[in-house]
Amino acid sequence: MSLELSIKSAMDVEGKIRDLYRQAYETCKDSAGKRFFAMMRDDEQYHHDYLAERLKEFAQAAEIQYQDIESRVPSASEIESCLQGAEQSMAVEDRGVVQQMLSNALRVEVITSEFYSKIITEHQGDAKKMFARFLEIENGHIAAVQAELDYVMNTGYWFDIKEFDME
Repeated sequence: MSLELSIKSAMDVEGKIRDLYRQAYETCKDSAGKRFFAMMRDDEQYHHDYLAERLKEFAQAAEIQYQDIESRVPSASEIESCLQGAEQSMAVEDRGVVQQMLSNALRVEVITSEFYSKIITEHQGDAKKMFARFLEIENGHIAAVQAELDYVMNTGYWFDIKEFDME
């Protein structure tokens, strides 16, 4: 796949996941859930904007120069802040809706990571470095969404760490 097509495809993927988070934000009634979905939506928009700049650069110079992209993936403390009080305040029906939205987001984040894994093998140099960085970020998104999903589902796990046992 050409670099131009790869960037356009990445923009499409980032736009779809951004739209999924936007829809989740608009649907969610829980304030903690809304904050999480807004963070993720904004991060995906940042990715889309970054890729649009690289596409413009490619159109002008027929190449790109790698420019570091900050990870705006929520840190553990930011996610914990978003989750604080969610268990006590989230209605049962809201919990089910949020769980479904998070499950959808997790599925799409996994697909996005698989896309970047494939694209990395098709490019060299700065393009490969850029797509590898996106893969790192998307893998962080998977961890963030899984942590939120585990919390909402009361699995006893948070970031793959067992917090409690029902026995």
